Amino acid sequence: MNKPKILVVGSLVMDNIVSTEVFPNSGQSIIGTVFRKAPGGKGANQAVQAARLGADVTMFGKAGKDNDGDVLLDTCKASGVDVSPVIRDGATHTGCAAVLLEEKPGESTKNRIIIVPGANMLINPEELDGIKARISEFDMVMLQLEIPMEINCLIAKCASEAGVPVMLNPAPSAPLPAELLPYLTYISPNEHEAADLTGISIAHDGHEANMDDVRNAAKKLMDMGVKNVLITLGSAGAVLFEGGKEYSSPCAKGITAVDPTAAGDSFIGAFCYGTCRGWAKEDVLTFANHTAALTVSAMGAMPSLPEKAAVDALLNKAGHASCVK
Repeated sequence: MNKPKILVVGSLVMDNIVSTEVFPNSGQSIIGTVFRKAPGGKGANQAVQAARLGADVTMFGKAGKDNDGDVLLDTCKASGVDVSPVIRDGATHTGCAAVLLEEKPGESTKNRIIIVPGANMLINPEELDGIKARISEFDMVMLQLEIPMEINCLIAKCASEAGVPVMLNPAPSAPLPAELLPYLTYISPNEHEAADLTGISIAHDGHEANMDDVRNAAKKLMDMGVKNVLITLGSAGAVLFEGGKEYSSPCAKGITAVDPTAAGDSFIGAFCYGTCRGWAKEDVLTFANHTAALTVSAMGAMPSLPEKAAVDALLNKAGHASCVK
């Protein structure tokens, strides 16, 4: 399979980014250093990342009839994403986010994000008919939690019944309906989301995660009905549990985080692309980790998502030139 067909059902969000040397305390006002806007949203980020890597991506979601919506859709289209199914709603605004970045010399940047969903949370079941009718065309369906849970359940059920693999990135963290889980081929929480879903905290010792905790969290998710579990562990890399086997990959080395926004979305977009290409699991994880590494080394969500040539160059520099073709 040379050009995977991927459907992303998810959010479109305009990020309003403020950089500061220190996060303010409660009741405190401070002077920031930089303000910028950048298109984002978990759904749109993952769609753009998969498309920039070479997938044939279609996106369904909802945006307002405003300038933010125009910019988001234009950016997606410029990356090769088919956004023709996206609905424009003139009664509300496009989703937006306040992104606060703490930037200290010599340290990796930290972020705090507040999302105002706007049109994203106004998708209704009747608006799914067109995309549900096409769902068997796709090799993978990607979902997140910045749209109504009901919509995720309906799309996951439709895809599963059509034999199309479903990836759910359970972010932002939220309880998941029991009926959704058996429809998922993959679930991809980070360690904090895994703890929220399972009640099992994953301990860290420096850049190493406690693998017993990771395995216990993954087992609980599979016991709940999910077929395969992918847990991202920040500086400790990522671990995939699939088909009764465990695969792991460390994070890319020598990377300083400029802006961690969209790192998870970049990883998931790359993972789904490599999975649809049929690559070996270890290679998929290595590819996804290096894709995410490039994302954190640049500013903004969508603007930081790399093209495949840049990922290939980083893999070659790191000695992984033969891991994917």
